[in-house]
Amino acid sequence: MKTLSTTTKLAFAGIVIGALAFSLAMTGNPANMAFCIACFVRDIAGSLRLHTAAPVQYFRPEIAGIIAGATIVSLATHEYKSTAGSAPIIRLFLGFTMAVGALIFLGCPLRMVIRMAAGDLNAYVALIGFAAGVTVGTLALKNGFTLGRAYETQKANGLFFPIVMVVLFVLSITTTVFSISEKGPGSMHAPALLALAVGAIIGGLSQKTRTCFAGSIRDIILVGSFDLFAIIAGLFVTLLVCNAATGHLHFSFAGQPIAHSQHLWSILGMFAVGMAAVLAGGCPFRQLVLAGQGSADSAITVIGMVLGAAAAHNFGWAGAAASATSKGGTSPAGKAVLITLIVVTLIIAFTQKRTAKK
Repeated sequence: MKTLSTTTKLAFAGIVIGALAFSLAMTGNPANMAFCIACFVRDIAGSLRLHTAAPVQYFRPEIAGIIAGATIVSLATHEYKSTAGSAPIIRLFLGFTMAVGALIFLGCPLRMVIRMAAGDLNAYVALIGFAAGVTVGTLALKNGFTLGRAYETQKANGLFFPIVMVVLFVLSITTTVFSISEKGPGSMHAPALLALAVGAIIGGLSQKTRTCFAGSIRDIILVGSFDLFAIIAGLFVTLLVCNAATGHLHFSFAGQPIAHSQHLWSILGMFAVGMAAVLAGGCPFRQLVLAGQGSADSAITVIGMVLGAAAAHNFGWAGAAASATSKGGTSPAGKAVLITLIVVTLIIAFTQKRTAKK
């Protein structure tokens, strides 16, 4: 039976994660971004020259840190398990969908909460879409949705992706082979080793607490559990207090950093993220942690996110931030692609069902 002390401990974990994320914003990461999985994956895609948007190219150490931290903690606590084989192509598509939906809104579920805690009212609107998407995904689960069983594989199979990410990080700080933005969000970053360390702590802590933004809503709907929600609440309250204390709390729709007020498309973008996250077994943040603890299926989902982020910027699907001369928002191509991704995801959600044993 779950106890109050368990929920309290999880809320404290959220407080720690929130404080660490805020420290990154204070040491160089973009305002109101601090720690965004979709944005950071997009920056990594740019650093690898998978897209050519010059303002968003930088190998973000936080991503490698989350994966490495989850690997270290799961190995140390004997929770590491190398698995693979659960609908990899569909998972690749779901990762792609999460990245495109998030970049149309301009933030993953983690950044959505970070923006909410800074007073960005656009993020509160997007929460409606995210919660609706998680709800639809949860209904699909109750209706028998499954991507099939993952099978245990050799340990090296699960370790390959974390090792590759660490090697890429080392190359990013010791060579000049990767692209780095000279201006824009990609040029704004905390010191690399600090970012790596913060990412590793958050990754390890999240591996133990099973932190998941989509899972927090899914568990409330499915089993009435608020445990995962306690983590998100702790994160939000911490960031809210930190922003208020440092003068960064401004409740408004307009004038928010790296944001736009095209609300319908923010709602639909986060709807796609929420639904795809439930079907894939975790939000973008959770996918990184799962990849770190041995899931090759989650590693495939992360690769799908990288490809989605690259495509969003190569083909002009990503949302544009509002500025003094532009309202920003989503292009016609981005809108068409998002609707297509939602339709395909809905088809997957209600056709991939468990089959009764004969």
